[in-house]
Amino acid sequence: MSELTLTDAVTESFLIEGGRPLNGRITASGNKNGALPILAACLLTAEPVTLYNVPRILDVETMLALLEHLGVEVGWEGANEVRVHAAEVATHEVHEELASRIRASFLLAGPLLARIGRGSVPPPGGDVIGRRRLDPHIHAFAELGADVTVNGGYQLQARDLTGRPIHLDEASVMATENVVMAATLARGVTTITNAASEPHVQDLCRFLVSLGAQIDGIGSNVIRVTGVERLGGGEHHIAADHVEVGSFIGMAALTGGDLTVDDAVPDDLVPILPAFERLGIRVDVDGTSVRVPPGQELVIRDDLGGAIPKLEDGPWPAFPADMTSIAVMVATQARGTILIFEKMFESRLFFTDKLVSMGARIILCDPHRVVVTGPTKLYGQRMASPDIRAGMAMLLAALCAEGTSTIGDAFQIDKGYERIDERLRGLGARIERISGY
Repeated sequence: MSELTLTDAVTESFLIEGGRPLNGRITASGNKNGALPILAACLLTAEPVTLYNVPRILDVETMLALLEHLGVEVGWEGANEVRVHAAEVATHEVHEELASRIRASFLLAGPLLARIGRGSVPPPGGDVIGRRRLDPHIHAFAELGADVTVNGGYQLQARDLTGRPIHLDEASVMATENVVMAATLARGVTTITNAASEPHVQDLCRFLVSLGAQIDGIGSNVIRVTGVERLGGGEHHIAADHVEVGSFIGMAALTGGDLTVDDAVPDDLVPILPAFERLGIRVDVDGTSVRVPPGQELVIRDDLGGAIPKLEDGPWPAFPADMTSIAVMVATQARGTILIFEKMFESRLFFTDKLVSMGARIILCDPHRVVVTGPTKLYGQRMASPDIRAGMAMLLAALCAEGTSTIGDAFQIDKGYERIDERLRGLGARIERISGY
């Protein structure tokens, strides 16, 4: 396993000296939200699987530890290469303390049901950004023929999973992934309507197909899974993280640097780039490289008739919810006013008080909406990161602020961004990892 541990990271902070442009080239990491379900899906086959471009982050380490507890052989074969071999599944009980660290621990429910017919899954942890329902998962498992008991955790049992039409009452990413994984080894055909279609859902489906699964409708909101008797082994390259690419675009624009992000997937940026354009950011896309030209003057583009514009998130292919915090931060440095509407999570915008303490002009209207007026000069501040995406937004703020900032709870950012301090130093940022806060 890696030297990267939660115990170490929870006591660390980032110390950032702002006001330096980011220049150069950086390679996009593998998608965290793609790697986690794909790792869970390795439970579905008794054959070995090798995964490439796996981000070496805390959430991935936790998922690997969860798999090890279930009796799966896991190991890093290279910097971003993992081998997983679930020849046998030794227990149906998911480790409670490890599960409390990440939301994705519940992604083990579908594979356990499909592979061994039962699972004992504790309530998942993860970022506190509002209520995150498990109802679509549980209802779908019941539709497939599983018995589910809720008693502080989730006891799942099924003699024989049988495919059938399943309509999700919300386009939940994780519920879609859990149903797809469970249906892969179920008898007959499962048709999922109102399915999520985010890039990481598509990557999971492509991975399963490479192992022998039969899945149609990848990329749409209707996914059809025809069950097979078994899956084989294989290899898979985790797709680039479009949210990380978007974060780097924001960093470059805010610091005035000339930055190119390599190995991006342009199709996955389709809903992100137009939103950035509304905030005044110009980018050049050349193949799989995305360049942010230097010295941009950010100006918010009004709606027709001079109306205050609105930027809102939603299920794919709408603007991604995980990019909302970044958009708020970019807007603080753009000339004009914009309403940002976070529809999906009612606690994600509470971090904006950190930006206000640095000098940003933000009105928190309610748990879902903020009005941002810019540009305003930001000043270094001591603060702590409440979740992955808020932590990245605060890091963007610190990079363009005057003076020095300290961001505590470095582990929150480490959960989603690989070696972020090392990689940013390579672009000219002054950022150090320190003990304490």
